[in-house]
Amino acid sequence: MKEALPDLYPGFDSVTIDTGDVQLFCRIGGTGPALLLLHGYPQSNEIWHKIAPGLAKHFTLIMPDLPGYGRSSIPALSSDHRAYSKKAMADSMVELMRQLGHTSFYLAGHDRGGRVGYRLALDHPEAIKRLAVLDIMPTSDYWDRLDRTFGLKIYHWMFLAQPAPYPETLIAASATSFLEHTLASWTGLKNLDCFSEGALAHNRSWFGDPARIAATCEDYRAGATIDYEHDKADLDAGNRISVPLLALWGNKGIATSVDDPLAVWRNWCDDVSGKALECGHFLPEEAPEATGEALLSFFGP
Repeated sequence: MKEALPDLYPGFDSVTIDTGDVQLFCRIGGTGPALLLLHGYPQSNEIWHKIAPGLAKHFTLIMPDLPGYGRSSIPALSSDHRAYSKKAMADSMVELMRQLGHTSFYLAGHDRGGRVGYRLALDHPEAIKRLAVLDIMPTSDYWDRLDRTFGLKIYHWMFLAQPAPYPETLIAASATSFLEHTLASWTGLKNLDCFSEGALAHNRSWFGDPARIAATCEDYRAGATIDYEHDKADLDAGNRISVPLLALWGNKGIATSVDDPLAVWRNWCDDVSGKALECGHFLPEEAPEATGEALLSFFGP
């Protein structure tokens, strides 16, 4: 019998919302204005469990698993990768929030969730009040600036984007080892110490599913193709993020590999603020107090 996973959000609700294209599993709790929190790779909603109690005193938190991740449904893979585009994911998040009664909301996204967040801000400016992105810069900037040093740091962008079923077959041969190596190597201390045993248990439980490994690879195939094209189309058209944007990154994280993150984000948005925190890539787990304080200050009580 499979061992029950620990509840990292006591007092929070668990719901699954059908947006029409995908069924999104969510943890929901707190009171106040709606704050949508989106996780990244290779994680699920549990990334927020250290900072959620503090934020829940001021906000209604909605923490879904992205399509294909965690306990959300797995869209079919396709040659154009459209179901895993950040545009499609952003559309699903807007529908999720609408069904929960929130036509406008705050949003914070880490890693892939940050990419869904800035795409949502570009495509649905009426839906978002303020946007925080954690340890990322725009997808097209990453691809356009790849050099030897940066390529070694984000080798997974190229590996996971290879045609199916090559990367998923290799990962599935030792999924837990790949997961834990990836998590540890992106932290500031290069180990798993910042991750609670409960969060690791949740991640291990779903990441080993071959269908979900394939889904997360498809996410990166979309990043290398359709997401890049969407970014370039907005840049060419002069479209900009119209809401205030907070960029946070780890001083030992991934975003520091490319220029000044604030300077990069100012190419996309006029109202940009932010800073580095003392950590690697996983801000909500490596530096939960500083991350929670920064988000609370930006979004306001």
